[in-house]
Amino acid sequence: MSEKTTPVKANARPKYGPARGGGPGGHGMGGSGEKAANFGVSLKRLIGHLRPQRVALIIAIAMGTLSVALGVVGPKILGRATDLILAGVMGRQLGKEVPAGTTKEQLIDGLVARGQTDLADMLRRLDFTPGQGIDFGAIGQVLLLVLGLYLASFAFSYIQGWVLNDAVQRTVFTMRQEVSGKLDRLPLSYFDKQARGEVLSRVTNDIDNVSQTLQQTMSQLLNALLMLIGVLAMMFWISPTLALVALVSVPVAMVVTGLIGKRSQKLFAQNWKSTGELNAEIEEAYTGHSLVKVFGRQREVEEQFAIRNQELYKAGFGAQFISGIIMPIMFLVGNLNYVVIAVIGGLRVASGTMNIGDVQAFIQYSRQFTQPLTQVASMANLLQSGVASAERVFELLDAAEMTPEPTGHLGDVKGRIDFDHVEFSYTPDQPLIENLNLRVQPGQTVAIVGPTGAGKTTLVNLLMRFYDLNSGRILIDGTDIATVSRSEVRSNIGMVLQDTWLFGGTIRDNIAYGRLGATEDELLEAARATFVDRFVHSLPEGYETVIDEEGSNVSAGEKQLITIARAFLADPSILILDEATSSVDTRTELLVQQAMSALRSGRTSFVIAHRLSTIRDADLILVMEHGSIVEQGTHHELLEKKGPYYDLYQSQFAAAMDELDEQAS
Repeated sequence: MSEKTTPVKANARPKYGPARGGGPGGHGMGGSGEKAANFGVSLKRLIGHLRPQRVALIIAIAMGTLSVALGVVGPKILGRATDLILAGVMGRQLGKEVPAGTTKEQLIDGLVARGQTDLADMLRRLDFTPGQGIDFGAIGQVLLLVLGLYLASFAFSYIQGWVLNDAVQRTVFTMRQEVSGKLDRLPLSYFDKQARGEVLSRVTNDIDNVSQTLQQTMSQLLNALLMLIGVLAMMFWISPTLALVALVSVPVAMVVTGLIGKRSQKLFAQNWKSTGELNAEIEEAYTGHSLVKVFGRQREVEEQFAIRNQELYKAGFGAQFISGIIMPIMFLVGNLNYVVIAVIGGLRVASGTMNIGDVQAFIQYSRQFTQPLTQVASMANLLQSGVASAERVFELLDAAEMTPEPTGHLGDVKGRIDFDHVEFSYTPDQPLIENLNLRVQPGQTVAIVGPTGAGKTTLVNLLMRFYDLNSGRILIDGTDIATVSRSEVRSNIGMVLQDTWLFGGTIRDNIAYGRLGATEDELLEAARATFVDRFVHSLPEGYETVIDEEGSNVSAGEKQLITIARAFLADPSILILDEATSSVDTRTELLVQQAMSALRSGRTSFVIAHRLSTIRDADLILVMEHGSIVEQGTHHELLEKKGPYYDLYQSQFAAAMDELDEQAS
């Protein structure tokens, strides 16, 4: 899909400041809070991202299987120790009641003869000798064996955790790379209609939440499943009857988790949608905090923040509360299951059909059996939250990209530019530029004037291939720029915008950004040509002065000069100046105009200007209204025509005279 298929208003502006993001739709993609997220598809896709780590996952499963196998055998062996203790106690106690030398079989026959069949049945399952006490040596061997099993289980579990952690972090690392690459391939129109805070929330908060979810759920879910299988096998080995009783809790757990999960998933999707909207609100208000204070809009900003914050609170509270109900319900189911097993097990011991050690082991297994079910249920909210975040990240990854880069080349650019029947609109129902034709000769300076919204900036954005045309062609030296990669087109064009942007770094770094391979002499020459050198020497650190991210430690005019110096250093074949001197004082503007005249020499230049006094010397002036060129010519030719340009010039001249009269009075 091409860039022109994702429209946006031409003059979209944020509510409180210069932050971009106020296009149609209010908050961009926003998520799917109004209806249930596609949990199954998103979860399957998230698991698919783990496929490159399948070797590590196989190792983790193997280590987990060994760890669980050794762990679940422990209670069964500990039951043997309980039987040894009971056998020793019973052997010593009963030995006092019978003559010395009486065997186990003789004692049991005597009990049967006296009608004590239940006790006789229980004693048949014990390995004891009448008159002998507890065999502490045998018990010690059992305990050492269990200790060894548990230590080995811990070692395998440690290896499993390390391997899983590495696999998860590599997966999230790859996902971040995919998102970063995706952002480079998205068209400018996508960012025009997205609040920056919303995009940042997907790139940071949502990916971090996915990472946390995978980190916390992978090992627990894997161990829970292995534990269920291992414990269930041991339970059926000890007593199929009690195992069937314990299995009653499984469908109960599945029904509870399913019913609550459907309800909470909607709320988790809304929760992360509200998080993105709140971040967008904060980012926009903070970026434009100066304007907020200037216009006294603090109360409105606070009210808007309170609304978004309340929405996030409701969604977050609802999601956590609904999903949090799962765990206490699972505890209740587990406790009821425990009581039933204890009662039935006690009756079976009394009837002589089970050893007390086996009942003890089975009760431990029953607790271990409900524990993974409870873990899975308690992780439902975390898993749903992570999948909701993953779905938002996948929406970003699935967004329409720019058209594929063609393989054509411009060659040595001379600077002839042709607009051939160009048509463009941000939205299909609002045409902006219709059937525009223009030829600019190499080395010409073309000024573009007109009222706000006339399409001046759009015209140069089309030349930069920030947007693709609806129809028509733009040619550089006879080559259609649609057949050339965007990077090659833009590498031949230098651009200075009205809205300056400086990166966090030194003044030297910001100027050098125009051409990273430039020498020190070339950098200083560009700085002198744009009069940056003049004010830099007044700074304590000179060119090493560090500019913060907002550029607040230099004036607006100084920032403008640095951006102009950056364009000078780039040494482009084509130059675009979009109100490039709007932030400098009158004296500096005159000096910069002289420097720009030297820069424009031999280069094709487009100058967008509102102050007509700055473009008198342009070779060609285009007057635009409603996306069309209504008049073109030199300054003197257009004044003689007394058309739209004449009206604009007279209105500015009259305004200037009124200002002088007010100052004089």
